[in-house]
Amino acid sequence: MKNLGIGLLFSILWSSASVATKFGVQSAPPLVLANIRFFIAGILLLGFSYLFGKDQRYRLPDRKELFQLGLFGFLNTTLYLGLYVCAMKYSTAGIGSLAVSVNPLIIVLLSSWWLKRRPRPEEWLGIVLGMAGVGVATYPLLADSSITALGVILLLVSMIAVSAASVYYATVHWSLPNLLINGWQAFLGGILLLPATFLLSDFSTAVYDTQFWASVLWLSLAVSIVGLICWFYLLRIDTVTASMWLFLCPLFGFFFAWWLMSEPITIYTIIGTVLVIGGLYAGQRTKLARSSK
Repeated sequence: MKNLGIGLLFSILWSSASVATKFGVQSAPPLVLANIRFFIAGILLLGFSYLFGKDQRYRLPDRKELFQLGLFGFLNTTLYLGLYVCAMKYSTAGIGSLAVSVNPLIIVLLSSWWLKRRPRPEEWLGIVLGMAGVGVATYPLLADSSITALGVILLLVSMIAVSAASVYYATVHWSLPNLLINGWQAFLGGILLLPATFLLSDFSTAVYDTQFWASVLWLSLAVSIVGLICWFYLLRIDTVTASMWLFLCPLFGFFFAWWLMSEPITIYTIIGTVLVIGGLYAGQRTKLARSSK
Protein backbone atom coordinates (compact mmCIF):
# COMPACT_ATOMS: atom_id res chain seq x y z
CA MET A 1 0.00 0.00 0.00
CA LYS A 2 2.89 2.34 0.74
CA ASN A 3 4.32 1.98 -2.77
CA LEU A 4 0.83 2.44 -4.26
CA GLY A 5 0.35 5.67 -2.32
CA ILE A 6 3.76 7.01 -3.31
CA GLY A 7 3.14 6.13 -6.96
CA LEU A 8 -0.21 7.90 -6.99
CA LEU A 9 1.30 10.92 -5.23
CA PHE A 10 4.07 11.11 -7.83
CA SER A 11 1.60 10.94 -10.74
CA ILE A 12 -0.60 13.65 -9.22
CA LEU A 13 2.26 16.01 -8.39
CA TRP A 14 4.10 15.48 -11.68
CA SER A 15 0.98 16.07 -13.77
CA SER A 16 0.07 19.19 -11.78
CA ALA A 17 3.21 21.04 -12.89
CA SER A 18 1.76 22.26 -16.20
CA VAL A 19 -1.31 23.80 -14.54
CA ALA A 20 0.79 25.42 -11.80
CA THR A 21 3.15 26.82 -14.44
CA LYS A 22 0.23 28.11 -16.50
CA PHE A 23 -1.07 30.02 -13.48
CA GLY A 24 2.39 31.39 -12.72
CA VAL A 25 3.10 32.79 -16.19
CA GLN A 26 -0.13 34.80 -15.97
CA SER A 27 1.50 36.89 -13.23
CA ALA A 28 5.16 37.12 -14.28
CA PRO A 29 7.50 36.50 -17.23
CA PRO A 30 8.18 32.77 -17.63
CA LEU A 31 11.92 32.87 -16.95
CA VAL A 32 11.44 34.97 -13.81
CA LEU A 33 9.04 32.32 -12.51
CA ALA A 34 11.50 29.58 -13.47
CA ASN A 35 14.54 31.18 -11.84
CA ILE A 36 12.80 31.83 -8.53
CA ARG A 37 11.50 28.28 -8.51
CA PHE A 38 14.94 26.80 -9.19
CA PHE A 39 16.68 28.79 -6.49
CA ILE A 40 14.04 28.01 -3.86
CA ALA A 41 14.13 24.27 -4.64
CA GLY A 42 17.93 24.13 -4.93
CA ILE A 43 18.66 26.08 -1.74
CA LEU A 44 16.13 24.12 0.31
CA LEU A 45 17.41 20.76 -0.93
CA LEU A 46 21.07 21.66 -0.40
CA GLY A 47 20.37 23.19 3.00
CA PHE A 48 18.42 20.13 4.17
CA SER A 49 21.05 17.73 2.80
CA TYR A 50 24.02 19.42 4.44
CA LEU A 51 22.24 20.04 7.73
CA PHE A 52 20.74 16.58 8.19
CA GLY A 53 22.90 14.31 6.00
CA LYS A 54 24.46 11.83 8.39
CA ASP A 55 27.09 10.03 6.32
CA GLN A 56 30.21 11.06 4.44
CA ARG A 57 28.45 11.09 1.08
CA TYR A 58 26.88 14.42 2.03
CA ARG A 59 29.90 16.51 1.04
CA LEU A 60 30.76 19.26 -1.38
CA PRO A 61 31.25 18.01 -4.97
CA ASP A 62 34.77 17.94 -6.37
CA ARG A 63 35.70 19.67 -9.62
CA LYS A 64 34.73 16.74 -11.85
CA GLU A 65 31.41 16.26 -10.04
CA LEU A 66 30.71 19.98 -10.22
CA PHE A 67 31.13 19.85 -14.01
CA GLN A 68 28.84 16.81 -14.22
CA LEU A 69 26.22 18.49 -12.03
CA GLY A 70 26.49 21.67 -14.07
CA LEU A 71 25.98 19.82 -17.36
CA PHE A 72 23.08 17.83 -15.92
CA GLY A 73 21.57 21.03 -14.51
CA PHE A 74 21.98 22.82 -17.85
CA LEU A 75 20.11 20.06 -19.69
CA ASN A 76 17.53 19.23 -17.03
CA THR A 77 16.85 22.66 -15.53
CA THR A 78 18.17 25.49 -17.72
CA LEU A 79 17.11 24.06 -21.07
CA TYR A 80 14.24 21.71 -20.25
CA LEU A 81 12.38 23.64 -17.57
CA GLY A 82 13.40 27.03 -18.95
CA LEU A 83 11.94 26.17 -22.36
CA TYR A 84 8.96 24.34 -20.83
CA VAL A 85 7.86 27.30 -18.73
CA CYS A 86 8.16 29.54 -21.82
CA ALA A 87 6.09 27.04 -23.82
CA MET A 88 3.29 27.30 -21.26
CA LYS A 89 2.87 30.94 -22.32
CA TYR A 90 1.84 29.70 -25.77
CA SER A 91 0.25 26.34 -24.95
CA THR A 92 -2.47 24.77 -22.84
CA ALA A 93 -1.83 23.04 -19.54
CA GLY A 94 -3.31 19.78 -20.82
CA ILE A 95 -1.03 19.59 -23.84
CA GLY A 96 1.94 20.49 -21.64
CA SER A 97 1.17 17.51 -19.41
CA LEU A 98 0.63 15.22 -22.40
CA ALA A 99 3.94 16.27 -23.95
CA VAL A 100 5.83 15.40 -20.75
CA SER A 101 4.42 11.88 -20.95
CA VAL A 102 6.25 11.13 -24.21
CA ASN A 103 9.66 11.59 -22.52
CA PRO A 104 10.28 7.83 -22.15
CA LEU A 105 9.72 7.40 -25.88
CA ILE A 106 12.19 10.16 -26.81
CA ILE A 107 14.66 8.67 -24.33
CA VAL A 108 14.51 5.42 -26.33
CA LEU A 109 15.62 7.28 -29.47
CA LEU A 110 18.37 9.25 -27.76
CA SER A 111 19.73 6.29 -25.82
CA SER A 112 19.84 4.21 -29.01
CA TRP A 113 21.96 6.89 -30.64
CA TRP A 114 24.10 7.59 -27.56
CA LEU A 115 24.59 3.96 -26.53
CA LYS A 116 24.64 2.56 -30.10
CA ARG A 117 21.59 0.37 -29.49
CA ARG A 118 19.02 -0.16 -32.20
CA PRO A 119 15.43 0.40 -30.97
CA ARG A 120 13.22 -2.68 -30.98
CA PRO A 121 10.11 -2.76 -33.22
CA GLU A 122 7.77 -2.26 -30.24
CA GLU A 123 9.79 0.80 -29.21
CA TRP A 124 9.38 2.29 -32.68
CA LEU A 125 5.66 1.56 -32.43
CA GLY A 126 5.55 3.33 -29.08
CA ILE A 127 7.31 6.39 -30.49
CA VAL A 128 4.95 6.59 -33.48
CA LEU A 129 1.83 6.19 -31.31
CA GLY A 130 3.06 8.72 -28.75
CA MET A 131 3.87 11.40 -31.29
CA ALA A 132 0.61 10.72 -33.13
CA GLY A 133 -1.28 11.13 -29.87
CA VAL A 134 0.27 14.52 -29.15
CA GLY A 135 -0.47 15.55 -32.75
CA VAL A 136 -4.12 14.52 -32.55
CA ALA A 137 -4.67 16.30 -29.23
CA THR A 138 -2.87 19.43 -30.47
CA TYR A 139 -4.52 19.74 -33.90
CA PRO A 140 -7.85 21.41 -32.91
CA LEU A 141 -6.05 23.71 -30.46
CA LEU A 142 -3.83 25.03 -33.24
CA ALA A 143 -6.92 25.78 -35.26
CA ASP A 144 -8.52 27.95 -32.57
CA SER A 145 -5.18 29.47 -31.41
CA SER A 146 -5.32 27.91 -27.93
CA ILE A 147 -1.79 26.73 -28.70
CA THR A 148 0.61 28.29 -31.20
CA ALA A 149 3.29 26.80 -33.43
CA LEU A 150 5.90 28.45 -31.19
CA GLY A 151 4.40 26.66 -28.18
CA VAL A 152 4.63 23.30 -29.96
CA ILE A 153 8.26 23.92 -30.97
CA LEU A 154 9.27 24.99 -27.47
CA LEU A 155 7.59 21.92 -25.98
CA LEU A 156 9.31 19.62 -28.47
CA VAL A 157 12.77 21.08 -27.84
CA SER A 158 12.21 20.96 -24.08
CA MET A 159 11.24 17.28 -24.29
CA ILE A 160 14.43 16.53 -26.25
CA ALA A 161 16.45 18.42 -23.62
CA VAL A 162 15.02 16.52 -20.65
CA SER A 163 15.39 13.21 -22.48
CA ALA A 164 19.06 14.05 -23.16
CA ALA A 165 19.42 14.90 -19.46
CA SER A 166 17.97 11.51 -18.50
CA VAL A 167 20.32 9.63 -20.84
CA TYR A 168 23.31 11.63 -19.56
CA TYR A 169 22.30 10.99 -15.94
CA ALA A 170 22.22 7.24 -16.63
CA THR A 171 25.76 7.28 -18.08
CA VAL A 172 27.37 8.95 -15.05
CA HIS A 173 28.48 6.98 -12.00
CA TRP A 174 27.17 9.26 -9.26
CA SER A 175 28.66 8.99 -5.78
CA LEU A 176 26.55 11.80 -4.30
CA PRO A 177 23.09 11.09 -2.81
CA ASN A 178 20.02 11.83 -4.94
CA LEU A 179 18.98 14.78 -2.76
CA LEU A 180 22.33 16.47 -3.29
CA ILE A 181 22.30 15.77 -7.02
CA ASN A 182 18.82 17.26 -7.36
CA GLY A 183 19.71 20.26 -5.20
CA TRP A 184 22.92 21.07 -7.04
CA GLN A 185 21.44 20.59 -10.52
CA ALA A 186 18.51 22.88 -9.69
CA PHE A 187 20.77 25.54 -8.18
CA LEU A 188 23.39 25.43 -10.94
CA GLY A 189 20.70 25.26 -13.62
CA GLY A 190 19.16 28.40 -12.14
CA ILE A 191 22.51 30.20 -12.24
CA LEU A 192 23.02 29.21 -15.89
CA LEU A 193 19.54 30.50 -16.72
CA LEU A 194 20.14 33.96 -15.20
CA PRO A 195 21.68 35.59 -18.33
CA ALA A 196 18.65 34.61 -20.44
CA THR A 197 16.28 35.76 -17.69
CA PHE A 198 17.84 39.24 -17.48
CA LEU A 199 18.14 39.54 -21.26
CA LEU A 200 14.68 38.33 -22.28
CA SER A 201 12.38 39.22 -19.36
CA ASP A 202 10.44 42.44 -18.88
CA PHE A 203 10.53 42.72 -15.09
CA SER A 204 8.10 45.64 -15.11
CA THR A 205 5.27 43.29 -16.09
CA ALA A 206 5.80 40.97 -13.11
CA VAL A 207 3.05 40.96 -10.49
CA TYR A 208 4.19 39.16 -7.35
CA ASP A 209 0.69 38.38 -6.17
CA THR A 210 -0.81 35.41 -4.33
CA GLN A 211 -1.26 33.48 -7.59
CA PHE A 212 2.42 33.93 -8.48
CA TRP A 213 3.75 32.80 -5.10
CA ALA A 214 1.29 29.90 -4.89
CA SER A 215 2.55 28.74 -8.29
CA VAL A 216 6.23 29.15 -7.36
CA LEU A 217 5.89 27.39 -4.02
CA TRP A 218 3.87 24.52 -5.50
CA LEU A 219 6.41 24.01 -8.28
CA SER A 220 9.35 24.31 -5.88
CA LEU A 221 8.11 22.31 -2.91
CA ALA A 222 5.48 19.91 -4.25
CA VAL A 223 6.89 19.16 -7.72
CA SER A 224 10.66 19.76 -7.59
CA ILE A 225 11.16 18.38 -4.08
CA VAL A 226 8.35 16.01 -3.03
CA GLY A 227 7.61 14.80 -6.58
CA LEU A 228 11.26 14.00 -7.32
CA ILE A 229 11.77 12.34 -3.93
CA CYS A 230 8.82 10.06 -4.80
CA TRP A 231 10.29 9.39 -8.25
CA PHE A 232 13.74 8.48 -6.90
CA TYR A 233 12.08 6.21 -4.32
CA LEU A 234 10.08 4.42 -7.04
CA LEU A 235 13.17 4.06 -9.23
CA ARG A 236 15.06 2.50 -6.32
CA ILE A 237 12.29 -0.08 -5.83
CA ASP A 238 11.94 -1.00 -9.52
CA THR A 239 12.60 1.05 -12.66
CA VAL A 240 9.93 -0.67 -14.77
CA THR A 241 7.24 -0.35 -12.12
CA ALA A 242 8.18 3.30 -11.64
CA SER A 243 7.71 4.00 -15.34
CA MET A 244 4.18 2.58 -15.13
CA TRP A 245 3.11 5.58 -13.04
CA LEU A 246 3.86 7.81 -16.04
CA PHE A 247 0.78 6.27 -17.70
CA LEU A 248 -1.44 8.17 -15.26
CA CYS A 249 0.17 11.57 -15.86
CA PRO A 250 -1.81 12.46 -19.03
CA LEU A 251 -5.07 11.50 -17.30
CA PHE A 252 -4.37 13.58 -14.20
CA GLY A 253 -2.95 16.39 -16.35
CA PHE A 254 -6.08 16.81 -18.45
CA PHE A 255 -8.27 16.44 -15.37
CA PHE A 256 -6.43 19.28 -13.58
CA ALA A 257 -6.51 21.44 -16.73
CA TRP A 258 -10.28 20.89 -17.02
CA TRP A 259 -10.97 21.34 -13.31
CA LEU A 260 -8.74 24.32 -12.53
CA MET A 261 -8.46 26.10 -15.88
CA SER A 262 -11.70 25.12 -17.61
CA GLU A 263 -9.83 23.65 -20.58
CA PRO A 264 -12.22 21.55 -22.69
CA ILE A 265 -11.90 17.79 -23.00
CA THR A 266 -12.83 16.85 -26.57
CA ILE A 267 -12.82 13.68 -28.61
CA TYR A 268 -9.39 14.76 -29.90
CA THR A 269 -8.16 14.97 -26.29
CA ILE A 270 -9.42 11.47 -25.52
CA ILE A 271 -8.03 9.89 -28.70
CA GLY A 272 -4.68 11.65 -28.26
CA THR A 273 -4.40 10.54 -24.64
CA VAL A 274 -5.27 6.93 -25.52
CA LEU A 275 -2.63 6.94 -28.27
CA VAL A 276 0.04 8.31 -25.92
CA ILE A 277 -0.79 5.77 -23.19
CA GLY A 278 -0.78 3.03 -25.84
CA GLY A 279 2.59 4.26 -27.06
CA LEU A 280 4.01 4.25 -23.53
CA TYR A 281 2.75 0.72 -23.00
CA ALA A 282 4.13 -0.49 -26.33
CA GLY A 283 7.52 1.07 -25.60
CA GLN A 284 7.68 -0.51 -22.13
CA ARG A 285 6.08 -3.86 -23.04
CA THR A 286 9.31 -5.84 -23.25
CA LYS A 287 10.52 -4.54 -19.89
CA LEU A 288 7.15 -5.25 -18.30
CA ALA A 289 7.12 -8.80 -19.62
CA ARG A 290 10.69 -9.33 -18.43
CA SER A 291 9.92 -8.02 -14.95
CA SER A 292 6.87 -10.26 -14.57
CA LYS A 293 8.92 -13.43 -15.06
